[in-house]
Amino acid sequence: MYPEDRLYEETGFIAYYFHWTHDEIMNMEHKERRRWCEEISRINRKMNDDGSEKNNPFDVFKKR
Repeated sequence: MYPEDRLYEETGFIAYYFHWTHDEIMNMEHKERRRWCEEISRINRKMNDDGSEKNNPFDVFKKR
């Protein structure tokens, strides 16, 4: 079973950035939700890239 706290984290992350509904997000397969989290992180890294190597707060959902 997928950890409940990770599910809430992914759901909140996607809802915050894309404003999708709870039902839309929860109807996704786990793999698809993870993929959207990675894509949001990629977009944010690109938009906030200042050329430094400092930690980016959007790297929460880097591929593991």
